[in-house]
Amino acid sequence: MGPLSGKTVIEFAGLGPGPYAGMMLADMGAKVVRVERPGGQMMTAGVNPKYDVHNRGKNCICINMKSAEGIACAKKLIGTADALIEGYRPGVMEKLGLGPDVCLEINPKLVYGRMTGWGQTGPLANAAGHDINYIALTGVLHAIGRKGEKPAIPLNVVGDYGGGGMMLAFGLVCALLETQQSGQGQVVDCSIVDGVASLMGFFYSQLQAGIGSDERGGNMLDSGAFFYDVYETSDGKYVSIGSIEPQFFKELVTLLELSESESVEWMQNQWTTKTWPQMADKLETLIKTKTRDAWCDIFEGSDVCFAPVLSMAEARKHPHNVARKTFVDDGDVWEPAPVPRFSRTNAEAGFRAVAIGADSQAVLLEIGYKQDEIDALLDNGAIA
Repeated sequence: MGPLSGKTVIEFAGLGPGPYAGMMLADMGAKVVRVERPGGQMMTAGVNPKYDVHNRGKNCICINMKSAEGIACAKKLIGTADALIEGYRPGVMEKLGLGPDVCLEINPKLVYGRMTGWGQTGPLANAAGHDINYIALTGVLHAIGRKGEKPAIPLNVVGDYGGGGMMLAFGLVCALLETQQSGQGQVVDCSIVDGVASLMGFFYSQLQAGIGSDERGGNMLDSGAFFYDVYETSDGKYVSIGSIEPQFFKELVTLLELSESESVEWMQNQWTTKTWPQMADKLETLIKTKTRDAWCDIFEGSDVCFAPVLSMAEARKHPHNVARKTFVDDGDVWEPAPVPRFSRTNAEAGFRAVAIGADSQAVLLEIGYKQDEIDALLDNGAIA
């Protein structure tokens, strides 16, 4: 039983950060009821549900939100919940008659979580956008990449999932804790732009303190430093090295088996920024003399701060990830295990995502509908 056991969350289905936040809560033991529209989303329409990781552990009801009966059904569902997640553009839920004012009148203790890219207010609030746009507006995209090259796109991990879904889950849990004291619900306005700006706090601080540059590829953590970078091996694979602290850098120098004079040169030049490009060339040449596995034999488990650059398929098979059970693998589908871990209230990956509307009847029976009422809703298309 996870730490959120006993909590009920209604999630109006969307893509990316909203479903990810719902998955996090479901992993922690919350009962999450996913409200899908007929036809579903990209990962739920025509795709095998077993691969739909974000919707694991969730029940699914399909409601026609264009139907008055469907809206009435959604309202009754909301009345049973502790929290709600929606990821539409500002104003959409209000047009449906399910805005915060209405829902908090139905359920005064409801925590109403709103997931958007730009936020509920501001000049861009009603504009379309995606992860790449949100991280562009906060300086993140500009900061990632090598000197002289265009910005590198870090998948949609930083915006959608880091600044978005995780922040929403955090906000919902914070609000649920407060509700236990006040007895009152509230709205959580989670903007990916705001969340990403929070993640960038360290780098904004460095810039203002004069110890960081606003130009990518010249800083310690953005490939500017030769001792914090990715290097190609002789077999065309890559390794990561992050030997920042002096004792870790010394370990790197020792295990590279440099000559005495070279070792002195390397130790003297670690923080001489003007020599970083030349030192990077030297380290690149050295790393290219051996395969990735050979470097793993030398560096892995040491204090060099080293790891091989693994593909997604390789990552789940690495001995450390296997030992930690970082991935759940039933022999058919593998996926990340729930995080973080708890000493008593263990979080568990829930059942596989179900097909759209698979739980419609069961969910409605649970909240008090009679079978003949459900049959009527099915007949008139209010649910599916």
